[in-house]
Amino acid sequence: MSSNISSAGITTDATTGERYIPSSLRADGSKRREIRVRPGYKPPEDVELYKNRAAAAWKTRGKGGVPGAEPMSSEDDKSAQAASTASSNKNAKRREAKRKAKEAEGSEATSEKKGADSDNWRTPATQKNEQLGEDHVDLEAEKEKKARNLKKKLRQARDLRDKRNEGEVLLPEQLEKLIKIPELVRQLESLGFDSNGDKKEEASQEKA
Repeated sequence: MSSNISSAGITTDATTGERYIPSSLRADGSKRREIRVRPGYKPPEDVELYKNRAAAAWKTRGKGGVPGAEPMSSEDDKSAQAASTASSNKNAKRREAKRKAKEAEGSEATSEKKGADSDNWRTPATQKNEQLGEDHVDLEAEKEKKARNLKKKLRQARDLRDKRNEGEVLLPEQLEKLIKIPELVRQLESLGFDSNGDKKEEASQEKA
């Protein structure tokens, strides 16, 4: 007599306690032979899965209510929903009031900035003239600085030209500096300086 068929299809003989897989028919009509299962062997299909009670309780949380508490009636549910709705409306009103306050602060800051810009637009003529004078001085200083750099390069290039005229052999990069002599002179003239790096006005006064 056989009983206790497991999930893996293993049958246990109730009389002898032997375990085996009974014979069966294949799709082509052939017969599979009976397979004996050694004592103590347990296939994966027959291994029971471990069930964690805490995990199962966590999955079903909120469905059964608070343990030991009485179930809420429909009237209690309605009152709780009304209270939550009132609190949410109150919070919404607070958020709206904060948003309006921020907008008001932003508009005041914008108006103050516009007022400051308008004050700057109404700068006195004397202050504007002083600013123009400072810009002119800065421009002149920048021109003189650039002229000094050009004058230095021009002096170096002319020294190399003199060395070449004396028979000295120059390097390729030194020859490139010689080629740039006319360009350096042209840049000095565009800044208002002569080929020696002096201002044209001062040079003309010295000649006179």
